[in-house]
Amino acid sequence: MDKMQLKEKHDEIIKKSHERCIEYGIEKERVSPKKILIGQQVSENIDRNKDLIRVAEPFMNILYNFLEGSGFFIILTDKEGCILNLVGDKEVIKAALELNMVIGAYMDEKSIGTNAMGTAIKEDSPIQISAKEHFITAYHRWTCSAAPIHNEDGKVIGTLNLTGSSNLVHPHTLGLVAAAVKSIENQMQSERVQNKLTEAYSYLNTIMESISTGIFAVDDKGHLKLINKNACDMLGVTEDNILGRPIKEAFSNFKELVKLIEQKKNIQDEEIIISRKNKRDRYNMNIYSIELKDKENIGFVVTLKEIQNVINLVNKYTGMTARYTFDNIVGQSNQIKKIIDYAKHISDSPSTVLIQGESGTGKEVLAQAIHNNSSRKNYGFVAINCGAIPKNLIESELFGYDDGAFTGAKKGGHPGKFELANGGTLFLDEIAEMPLDMQVNLLRVLQEGCVTRVGGEKCIPVDVRIIAATNKDLKVEIEKGTFRRDLYYRLSVIPIELPPLRERKEDIVFLMEHFLELKAAKLNKEVPELDSDIYSRFLNYDWPGNIRELENFIENIVNMEGRFSKDIILEERSEVSEEAAANIEIVNNFDENVYLCSLDDLEKKAIIVCLDKFRGNISKTSQTLGISRNTLYQKMKKYGIKDC
Repeated sequence: MDKMQLKEKHDEIIKKSHERCIEYGIEKERVSPKKILIGQQVSENIDRNKDLIRVAEPFMNILYNFLEGSGFFIILTDKEGCILNLVGDKEVIKAALELNMVIGAYMDEKSIGTNAMGTAIKEDSPIQISAKEHFITAYHRWTCSAAPIHNEDGKVIGTLNLTGSSNLVHPHTLGLVAAAVKSIENQMQSERVQNKLTEAYSYLNTIMESISTGIFAVDDKGHLKLINKNACDMLGVTEDNILGRPIKEAFSNFKELVKLIEQKKNIQDEEIIISRKNKRDRYNMNIYSIELKDKENIGFVVTLKEIQNVINLVNKYTGMTARYTFDNIVGQSNQIKKIIDYAKHISDSPSTVLIQGESGTGKEVLAQAIHNNSSRKNYGFVAINCGAIPKNLIESELFGYDDGAFTGAKKGGHPGKFELANGGTLFLDEIAEMPLDMQVNLLRVLQEGCVTRVGGEKCIPVDVRIIAATNKDLKVEIEKGTFRRDLYYRLSVIPIELPPLRERKEDIVFLMEHFLELKAAKLNKEVPELDSDIYSRFLNYDWPGNIRELENFIENIVNMEGRFSKDIILEERSEVSEEAAANIEIVNNFDENVYLCSLDDLEKKAIIVCLDKFRGNISKTSQTLGISRNTLYQKMKKYGIKDC
């Protein structure tokens, strides 16, 4: 039967169901089922169906482990459509209870009109009913997928149903329900629920293969019970060779993965690198415990997702991530060890933190690590670059705005970064670039603990931990009049100074090896082998761009797969340093009387000195003066300076 025929059949089923609803006298405005059991009636019905409930509940829990947080909930009914059990997220269950979708409520067509459970019983067939296909208006916001459960004689004894918001409708949902129902039916026939979990899980295999996530299940003794093809591909294994074996043997090449599983703890969004042959991939890993009705743990489900997909999804919907922990800070120098110990000690303090250090020293990495080591880690880490936002927008970005605050303001207003970070951490990067008038407003928020939106009057309480960062010396900025002294004292309750890489050279080798592994995984390349001479050159270089410069240079090496000449290692970077020194020398060599001449004379003098210094080299002269070669030629012509 092709898609068109299937749709026509489906539409005919819905049409006939609606006609029956009219015959039954169901009102479209109805909200609650006509028939709902109460008191002893509920207990008696549950007792009559206790075997169905007992067998179905583990599968409902397994489904929920995969669907948790997705906005779906699971319903089990008896053969007449009476609800026996509900499992799902609290918010969506609450919405269902408001419609009296409670244990004891009848979901058959005579009680509540066209819906997946009642129609599945009537048609004795799996069905998905969404939005306006429901008869009553109150159910138009739902999508429901249900399949009848049969006993060994083929008689309907109940239904299993997945319900969620209608905008989440997907054909795979019905397949998931059908596979779960098949597992339930098989388990009831065998009457050996505990001993047949592996066989029952196999019925979910089709659904597991339809999603991009890698999934496998481990029992409480550490044996691999279930794995899908995506997980096999990610780990470079085959199902036949590892199924049923202890994970230490099955995943002998992935010690970090095995170690995390053997902890027997639920883990959320752990980043892990899996290396095999010529591949090094980063994954987001989650571990969920599988529990029976009596809370007995029978094993764990492990999911693996490509980290970039997860990061993109999180950034898309929240834009608030803190990925780094103290484990991501690489180094064994005394300076970095002391900083890490100090930062860990103050992580959970509500006091403000001021991180100072040159560009590229890892200020935001440290800020994220502090956040993730605190009790605020489950809340937002909101970063704002004070130097990257136009002065006329920074106030609304930080504090938000109310409806009609200015031309083009979003209707209903918009929360600022302080509100978005409520309960979490607000990271103010390049704090020295914040305009003075905004510094006053920031100081007020820090003092009062509440924000007032632009164009608003209400003071909104916020609980935010502030971490600020700058590559400038704020004490110097205070003397220059560009930074408020009182704000400095407010922000620097906990000051942290990150040393430049040239002052912690004992960490360079550790950082090199770390970035070689990281970039090889990112670029899907082998880690190049570097000889001692290369390490010596790295150790003797000053790294003015600090860790960021080292990281980018290592990425270049990995891209070139180690094929480069030792003679050009850091040559260009050294030239930059030499030219910077030359600039200083040129300035120092200017006669003090030069400042008494015109700007044109000063410019002409600068060009002549640079040309003389670099023996007529146009490229180096233009780079030193910060102008293009063409502009240099034009100015030489203007001042009558001949090419040396």
